[in-house]
Amino acid sequence: MTSYPLDSANLQLANPQQITLSYLRPGSPLPLVVRPAIKGIDLVEWAAANVGFIENYLLRNGAFLFRVFGLRTSSEFERMIEAVSGPLLDYSYRSTPRHVIIGRIYSSTEYPAHQSIPLHNENSYSRSWPMKLAFFSLQVAEQGGETPIADSRKIYDEVPREIRECFVRKGLMYVRNYGTGLDLPWQEVFQTSSRAVVEDYCRKAEMEFEWIGDAQFRTRQRCQVVERHPVTGEMVWFNQAHLFHVSRLQTEVREWLLTAFGEQNLPRNVYFADGSPLEAAMLEEITRVCDQQSIVFSWNEGDILMLDNMLTAHGRKPFVGKRKVVVGMAQPNQMVATPGRSTSVTATGGSSTS
Repeated sequence: MTSYPLDSANLQLANPQQITLSYLRPGSPLPLVVRPAIKGIDLVEWAAANVGFIENYLLRNGAFLFRVFGLRTSSEFERMIEAVSGPLLDYSYRSTPRHVIIGRIYSSTEYPAHQSIPLHNENSYSRSWPMKLAFFSLQVAEQGGETPIADSRKIYDEVPREIRECFVRKGLMYVRNYGTGLDLPWQEVFQTSSRAVVEDYCRKAEMEFEWIGDAQFRTRQRCQVVERHPVTGEMVWFNQAHLFHVSRLQTEVREWLLTAFGEQNLPRNVYFADGSPLEAAMLEEITRVCDQQSIVFSWNEGDILMLDNMLTAHGRKPFVGKRKVVVGMAQPNQMVATPGRSTSVTATGGSSTS
């Protein structure tokens, strides 16, 4: 690990002698690595005393990696997030399988170990998302299992202009089908068994919905392609078209699903907002840009990775052996103030965390 000079004038650190700051690699200030400089530093207490520093750096560069602080439990991790970002969020309107660890700390996406999860921003397939996201490594895989990250501002800049302008002009529409036995049931996605509650959620989210027969439930929601960060004003690439589109499935899986169920009944897919199809070649190029911007580092046991969810995308590499990474989310985007105004956060509402 190589250290680089940091702009200490803007760091606003309480007792700066307690920690060391460094970067993982030359030319890449993502993430900023924080380590204790002396024994006995309580990370929860330190974070509470340095909220301004953490907030400022997240807005500037997008990610922290806290190492060797000795956190061991999910409850300590939960308190650390709360010390920085306030009440944690429930994980509602789910797109991937997971379970509650404790309180509002969840398992990361429970996909098979041989699968990778492409870079994405949490809940960017919807109109509601957490502004803060944190991961805690409790058990490191024997091989692989990294959580790659990337600067969403750079992805926005590097997506070819003609593709970006086409996507922005046309918008996106995510279509999901529940109750077909292929994906999460709607009861798990919406965390309720009440049809009335689901319908109310959809109306409030401006999401079209329909019940098909006794079991199937279909939703359509038009969402953003890019977004402007509410505090920094910077533009970011902010969608999950390259995760939801049918072309991203393995060929044999895609062909079987289309033959067995038809395109209209696929568990998930994405179109332009007017219902016209996306071009697979465009998604290939977007994926190439994401991969090019990817920053990969190995987990250590006890590591905490904290992200500004709009500025920094994340993913997951395949792994061998047991891996346990848990996640917490905070600050709903609807409650984040514009620059110069105070921020109020409440635990309301809830993609795949990795």
